[in-house]
Amino acid sequence: MKKIVLIILLITSSFGFAQNAKQKEARNDYLLAENYYREGAYEKATQIYKKLYEYSPFNTTYLGRLVTCYQETDNFLEAEKLLKQRIKANEKQVYLFVYLGYNFERQGQKEKAQENYAIALNTLEKNSSYGGLVGKLFKDFNLLDKAILAYETAMASNKNANYSFQIAQIYGEKGAYKEMFESYINMIDKNEQYYSVVQRYASKYITDDSENEANILFRKTLLKKSLSKPKDVWNVLLSWLFTQQNQYEKALLQEKALYKRLPEDLNAIFTLGKIAFENGAYDASLKCFNFIVENTTFKNEAINAQLFRAKIAVATKDSETRILFENLFKEYGKNAATINLQVAYADFLTFSENQPEEAKMALSEALGYANSKFTKARIKLKLGDVLVFTGKYNKALIYFSQIQTELKNHELGQEARFKVAQTSYFKGDFEWAKAQAKVLKGSTTQLIANDAVELFLKISDNEPVDSIPSGLKQLANAELLAFQNKDAAALSELDKLINTKDILINGLIPGEVIYDDVYFFKAKLLIKQKKYEEAIVDLAKIVAADNQGFLTDDVYFLIAETYKKLNNFEKAKEYYQKIIFEQPASIFLVDARKKYRKLRGDVL
Repeated sequence: MKKIVLIILLITSSFGFAQNAKQKEARNDYLLAENYYREGAYEKATQIYKKLYEYSPFNTTYLGRLVTCYQETDNFLEAEKLLKQRIKANEKQVYLFVYLGYNFERQGQKEKAQENYAIALNTLEKNSSYGGLVGKLFKDFNLLDKAILAYETAMASNKNANYSFQIAQIYGEKGAYKEMFESYINMIDKNEQYYSVVQRYASKYITDDSENEANILFRKTLLKKSLSKPKDVWNVLLSWLFTQQNQYEKALLQEKALYKRLPEDLNAIFTLGKIAFENGAYDASLKCFNFIVENTTFKNEAINAQLFRAKIAVATKDSETRILFENLFKEYGKNAATINLQVAYADFLTFSENQPEEAKMALSEALGYANSKFTKARIKLKLGDVLVFTGKYNKALIYFSQIQTELKNHELGQEARFKVAQTSYFKGDFEWAKAQAKVLKGSTTQLIANDAVELFLKISDNEPVDSIPSGLKQLANAELLAFQNKDAAALSELDKLINTKDILINGLIPGEVIYDDVYFFKAKLLIKQKKYEEAIVDLAKIVAADNQGFLTDDVYFLIAETYKKLNNFEKAKEYYQKIIFEQPASIFLVDARKKYRKLRGDVL
C-alpha cells in the first residue's frame, strides 16, 4: 500500500513539475513574441504566437496578437480562416465577429465588415456577457461610435452591467465633452462612490480658465443635474470646479449651502480658505476663516482659523496686525493650544517688525508649553531663523543640528539639515554647506530635495579655486541680506559684484555660472519689488551670454511668468514655447505646455 501511495505521489509531482515547466516556457515565449511584436517584426512574432495559440486556444490575447500579425503581413486569408474556425467551434463567442469584421475592414471590404459588426451588436441584445469585450475591441480598433453602441446595448439588456465609465472615456476621445460629462455625472448619480474617480478624470479637461469650453460644459451639466435631481454631491463638485478656476468666493457659497444642510463639519471650508491663502486670494481666504470663527463650537478649530486670519494680516501688511495678535492671546491665552500662533507672532516680529529680540522671548516662552519633540522642533526651527536674521549663525546651527539629530529621518529633521546647509552657505563655509546639500539631494520631500540640488550646484560650480575669489562669497552675502529683509542692500551688493570693475578684479566673465546666478537672483529681487521690466532685462542678459546653461529653463520660465504679470501674453507664449521645444528635460515642461496652450486658447 505504501508503494502504491509513493508511486501516485511521484506521478503527481512529475506531472506538476512538467506543467510548471511548460507554463514557464509559455511565459518566456510570450515575452519574446511581445518583443518582436513591438519592434514590428511580425513574421517572427507570428511563429511564436501560433505556437502559444495552439497551446492555449482560449487565450484572447494570443488570438488577438496572432490575427494582428497576419494582418500586418497581409495574410488576411489566414486571419479569416482562423477566425471562422473559432466561430464554427463556438458561435456564442460574439466578440469573434468584431475581429472578423475588422479583418474585412482592413481589406476595404466595408459591407462584409458592417455585416459582422451587426452580428456582434445584435447578439448583445440577448446575451450581454461579452458586452465589455466587444466594446473594448471596437474601441481598440478606433470604431468609437460602435464601441459606445456595444456598451449601451449590453447595459440595456442587463441592468447590472455598468459601462458608463468606458462610455465617458470614449466621448472624451471623440471631443464630445458635453456627452462625456453627462456620462460621468450619471455615474455619480447611480453611485456616489465614483466621485473621486470622476473628479480625477474630469480634471484632465478642466483648467483654471472659467471661459474654457470644458469648464463651461461641466458647470452647465452640474447645474442642470442639480435642478432635476438635487443632491449634496453636486454642490461639492461645483465647489471643486470653482476652486480649480480660482473663484474661491463662489466655491465658498457652495460650501456654505452644504454646511446649512449639515452644520457639523467645517473642514471643507478650512481647506478652501487655506488654498485661497496659498494662492494669494486673501479676501476670499479671510471670508472662509471668518465663517469658521463665527460658526465653530470647537476651540482648536477657532484657534486654527484665527492663525490664518493673523497670517493674512501679515501678508497684506495690515497696520493692525500686532493688535490682532495681542487680542488673540488675550482671548485664547499663551499655552500648548496656541503654540502655532506664538510661532507665527515671532515670525511677524522678526521679518515684518524687525524686532528679533522680542521674537526670541516669544519663542523661548513657547518652548515651555511644548509637549512633544515635534512641537519643540518646529519652535527651534523658527528660533534658528531668528538667530540667522541677527547674524548669530553658530547658535542657530546648534538648534538646527539638535533637530537634525533627534528627528533624523523625519521631514523636520531634513528641513533642519537644509537650514544647516543654508546657514553654512551664508557664513561662507561652502565645503560644509555642500556636504549637507549633497546628502539632501535624495530627500523624500521633493521641495527640500530641489532646494538642496540648487544649492549644491551653485556651490560646486562657483566655489573659489586656489584661494582665487569667485564672487560666491558676495553672492551668499547678498542672499543673506535678502533673507534679513534688506533687499536694497542685497541689490547693492549684487550690483557691485557685476559692474565692470569688479568683474575684472574677480575674474568674472559674462556667461560663467556665477554671472548667471547673480543676475538670476537679482531678477527675483526686482520681481519682488514689482520692477518687472528691469527683471526681464537682467534675465535676458543670462540667455544672451549662454542659452545652454543649467539655469536656462529656469530663466525662460521666469521670463514667461513675468511677461504674464505685464499682460504681454504673446511674449509669455514665446518663452513657454522655448521650454517646450528647446528644454524637453525641464522640470517646468508640463507647466509650460499647459500654460502655453491656455494662452493660445486651446481646450485642454
